Formats: sequence, C-alpha cells, structure tokens
Amino acid sequence: MRQVLLAAGIYNVLWGGFAVLFPGAIFHWLQMPPPNYPQFWQCIGMIVGVYGVGYAIAASDPVRHWPIVLVGFLGKVLGPLGMVQALWTGQLPWGFALNCVTNDLIWWVPFGFILKHVWDQHQQDTPEDTLPEEDVLLAESVTNTGLSLAELSEVQPVLLVFLRHSGCLFCREALADLSAAREAITNNGTRMALVHMGTASAFEAFTAQYGLSDVPALADPSRRLYRGLGLKRARLSQMLGWRVWWRGLHSFLAGHHPGALDGDATQMPGVFLIHHGRVVRHFRPSHAAERPDYIALSQKPA
Repeated sequence: MRQVLLAAGIYNVLWGGFAVLFPGAIFHWLQMPPPNYPQFWQCIGMIVGVYGVGYAIAASDPVRHWPIVLVGFLGKVLGPLGMVQALWTGQLPWGFALNCVTNDLIWWVPFGFILKHVWDQHQQDTPEDTLPEEDVLLAESVTNTGLSLAELSEVQPVLLVFLRHSGCLFCREALADLSAAREAITNNGTRMALVHMGTASAFEAFTAQYGLSDVPALADPSRRLYRGLGLKRARLSQMLGWRVWWRGLHSFLAGHHPGALDGDATQMPGVFLIHHGRVVRHFRPSHAAERPDYIALSQKPA
C-alpha cells in the first residue's frame, strides 16, 4: 500500500509539474487547438500535483490517512465519467483519453484494495475493555430516568431499540415506526427504551419530532452496550448492498431524509425484549435497512 501511494504521489507531482511548466505540450502532440486560457490547464496541473503531495503523506500510514485515499479514488472514478461524455459527443479526441488511463484507470484496483483493507481494519477495531455478562451490563446501563434497564424491566418488559446514528434515514424511519406502533406496544404490556450514540440533549430534541421525547433513553457513544448485546459494525454488503439502496429510496420518498452524522455511521441497529434483567427476545438485522416488526417483538413473554 505504501509503495502504491508513493508511486501515485510521484506520478501526480511529475504530471502536474509538466502541465504547469508546459501547458501547451499535450495539445501540440495531439494536434489539438491550444486552450485560449492556458492558466486553466496549469491550474489543473497544480491540483493534480497537490494530490500527489497528499498521496505521499498517506503513504506513511494508509489506514490513518484513508480520507486522502478515498477522495483520490472518487476523483479517479468521476473523472473518466466526464471523459466518456466528452468523447461520446466528440468534444475531445480519443487520444486525449490517454490522460484518464494513466491518471485514473490504472489506480482503480490498487486504491480500491487499500480502501477495502481500511474497512477490514475498521471492522476489527474493537476496544480493549472486557465487557461484563449481559445481565450485569443491563444492570449497569442507566437511562435518563435514573433507573437502569434491568430495573425498568422488573416492572414490565422493555422493548429496547438500538438506533443507528441520528442522521441516518433508517434511524428516522425507525422512530416514525415506533411512534406509530407505540399504542400497540403499550397494549402488549411493554414499554419502550431507546439507545443512541449522540448527546442526551440533542437526542431529546430529535425524538421530540416523533413524539418520543418522554421514552427512556440511554446515550452510548462508546458503543459499549451495542457491542455487549452483539450488535457489530456493518460489513460493506450490509451498508451498500442493493437491498439497502432500494429500501433507502423507498424511505426517502416516504419523507425520511438524511441529516448530519452523529455517531458511528457503520453501527448496526437492533431490537431486544428485556424482562427481569435479561434478554428474552431479539432482532439483529441482516442489513442496515431491514425493518423489524416492533409490535410482534413487544409481546409479553410466556
């Protein structure tokens, strides 16, 4: 990975420097009319060269500097799309596409593998603390009511809903679903509780939009309770699979629009029925967009 990024950095600096120093050369070679404003081409060369500096920095630690690699990868994917349009309409000669081959296409696979490695590392990035047993964890998890989840579940079963970050449209869809199902859940003799990754004050204002600000809630920014109940970070297929995109479109058209990131964007949601301090029923989705049946999950255990 370091060698690839260092090579990309050297290439970008050389190509960018050449474009700055000799802005008309490539047009002369391809027998194209030179641009009326060569400063624009020199500006492109400067941008490409600066990217090269970024790649060289990323080569020192590809995992830590993954945003540089991601931005570069996006540019290398989007650039050829514009080139295809220009070639298709005849606005540029086919020889000019050689720029895309050396600047973009040959880097797709290595940059893609670097980003895949970063994702795998992220998946394996688990804190060093040893989590207690499930019942102890529930007893230690105190909600904004001052009572722990275990204590709440001694009074009546608790439908414990773990949400994705509040900017996710599926999180917003879940709150709308819970608001609609609240009466039926209460009629089942069960109360709700919510677990989130944001701040308590921001979450209260957020849930007020759905009439759920009075529901017991617990902030878990370190994801300790998420991890303790087996809710992991999503795999790529769980975040970007076709089912997620399809359901995301339906959710968006239904009025659930994404907002600012507030928490770990890869954290998976889940639903648990807690009774007498232990989990008696659970739902761990197979992908980020899977929609649980909250009413069925809230039915009192036999």
